[in-house]
Amino acid sequence: MDILSSPTGERKEKRTRLFRRFARERDGSTAIEFAVLAIPFSLLVFAVLECCISFAAQEVMTNATDSVARQFRTGQIKAADASATQVKNLICAKLEIMVAKGCPGLEVDLRTKPTFEALANASFAIQNKKIVLLTNGAAESGGFKFEPGLSTQKSMLRVFYKWPVMTDFMAKSMANLENGATLHFASATWQNEPFDN
Repeated sequence: MDILSSPTGERKEKRTRLFRRFARERDGSTAIEFAVLAIPFSLLVFAVLECCISFAAQEVMTNATDSVARQFRTGQIKAADASATQVKNLICAKLEIMVAKGCPGLEVDLRTKPTFEALANASFAIQNKKIVLLTNGAAESGGFKFEPGLSTQKSMLRVFYKWPVMTDFMAKSMANLENGATLHFASATWQNEPFDN
């Protein structure tokens, strides 16, 4: 009995012919190539969009911080009339083009010191996915401060926003705060002009 005429040999020959025919066939190759490339391409597009939107929001926040700092510096906002809520609302009004109404996750820290060196000692760190304010490298107690300055005093405004990362796969690489958020930060340091207190 010939091996090719046996039932096992015929099956092997049929499989070989089927494989050759499948290898020559090109009708579905475009669909297969698209299916293979669509997922990585979509991931790349979402990553670029996420980064662009986040960068734009950071720039809007920086401009809002500079605008409010200028109002303090020139005496448009005076220490006697200012409140933390008022400053948050001024910044939030400019941010709402990019963030949710009411600016959830917005924190403002305003300090006044006798020298720029003393202001430079204030910093912050992210520890256990939370913002920790530091002075000379040591953690502070009491949280964010609001200390507007008088005429010719030196001040520093720091604005923190917990930006929610929208795409889940980007949250693993971008998020540095709890609940899948990343920190947006802006700062302005100045000496007030000689205005009437």
